[in-house]
Amino acid sequence: MESGNTLGYSYYMPKGGLNRIKSIIPFKCCDLFGVFDRYLAPAYHHDRCERSVQMKLYSMHKREFVIIFLGFFVALGLAVFIGLVGPPITWSTEIHASYLDNVTDMSSGPFVLKSPPLTTYNQQLWLISKLEIESKDDDSFEKTFAISLDLYGIATGTVVKILNTSNKRSRHLKCQGECEPFTVLHLGFIDFAKYFIVVRFSDLKGVHERYHIKDVDFYFKTYNPNFTQMEMSFRFIYSAVCFGITCWFMFTLRKYVLADWSIEQKWMSILLPMLFLYNNPIFPLMFLVNSTLLGMFDAVFQVSFLSTLLIFWLSIYHGLRQVERRFLTFYLPKFILVGSLWVSAMILASWQKINTAKDPTFSYEVETEKFEKLKNFFAVCGISYVVYLTYLILKAYSELRSMPYFDLRLKFLTGLMLIVVKLTIAITYMRFGMDILEDHFVADLSTKYSSSAEFMCFYGLLNFYVFTMVYVYSPASSTVLNNSSQITKDNPQFSMIDDSDDEVIYGSDEDEDTKTPLNSNAHSHSTNNHHDDSD
Repeated sequence: MESGNTLGYSYYMPKGGLNRIKSIIPFKCCDLFGVFDRYLAPAYHHDRCERSVQMKLYSMHKREFVIIFLGFFVALGLAVFIGLVGPPITWSTEIHASYLDNVTDMSSGPFVLKSPPLTTYNQQLWLISKLEIESKDDDSFEKTFAISLDLYGIATGTVVKILNTSNKRSRHLKCQGECEPFTVLHLGFIDFAKYFIVVRFSDLKGVHERYHIKDVDFYFKTYNPNFTQMEMSFRFIYSAVCFGITCWFMFTLRKYVLADWSIEQKWMSILLPMLFLYNNPIFPLMFLVNSTLLGMFDAVFQVSFLSTLLIFWLSIYHGLRQVERRFLTFYLPKFILVGSLWVSAMILASWQKINTAKDPTFSYEVETEKFEKLKNFFAVCGISYVVYLTYLILKAYSELRSMPYFDLRLKFLTGLMLIVVKLTIAITYMRFGMDILEDHFVADLSTKYSSSAEFMCFYGLLNFYVFTMVYVYSPASSTVLNNSSQITKDNPQFSMIDDSDDEVIYGSDEDEDTKTPLNSNAHSHSTNNHHDDSD
């Protein structure tokens, strides 16, 4: 075929067809054909309707990627260093029963305890107990027994009775050489400056007769007020920075219609508000108002952001090679899978929080059967998610790794994601070991950060991860806005197959078809035909 019969899209027009009609019609009418030419000619948006705004990712040099990742690690390292030199996360006071007055029997009590002075910055209060026994050849045994207590609140000379001895809860004692500690009381909010507690044990006579309970150690544990102030400060800083970056990102995209945004840019516009909620700008209100709802908001915000991040990974790896992204077929299965994780995590995160608000002596061990079923359901959903995500990653790489733009998008997304996942797994393993699914989903002291460094690392990791993606996915400064929009080949079938990675990615190649209106070739072609006819 002659090149004169093409419109620049590797498409051959039949002789005597549209071109001949356009050559006959006056010159002014050719612009009208140019307007509809993009819909008449088989362009790439017939296969994929999305036309995306050019991102910084496409024009960045290799050294810029090195600087981006180096900046990510430097910011994270600085956050961890601040945490290492920060205050201890918890504060505790130890009381031995042998030092108390009126203790007649170590197996039953009563043990009269008085808490240290408290403020709302202590956040919560745990009373933990541990039995000291005379071990015989490292004997191991388990024993279920009951506890009862009287709880009084003391403030400005007044005493308020909160619980009486009629409230009894069972506890499970495990001993192997020495006995494991168990939680006697958990207060989710500090209402009084001091607490007065009388503790009694039942059904421990047999243990005392056989192993001899030498002493009972009690520990009052609360959050360090200095750590609370540090947590409030950095949550506010992260929230303010996130709000500013959100405004900047939306400002850079204000010139483009939503249909022209890439799938990464659309998801960044969702992740940024969710990250803002994850940082919880209303966190300081928890120290002013005794409300279980505010504590639940914090759990909802954190679980919702993490769930949104899980859906983001699924949608990106699937969406890069998916032509149509209908809600029912594309998004709904992902929402169902991650939604199951969200519901399970919300129940597990709020289980003890809600019940301890009603009864400070509540323990999840009372509902062990239901707790185990919920853990198993969460584990099944989590394994299903990992398998599905792995399949999508392998599928995306097998289909798109030879495409210049898509190869770069996959490499950046996967590289940064693996860094975040590996660091999260490493920190979680160091914190909980292999028993993460045993007893650590409940709102107990063991689920909290063990140091300020862990808090700074977790929050810094997620914030810097999103901030890095926002910068890389933001519109390139060289993007030109015109009537046809800046099109960046978002379809794998038309992704500069004949261009090399280095030429396309690092700016040595300029595709004229993407920098001129789609009707320009048709207009010049019709003009040339007009001159040929006139000659």
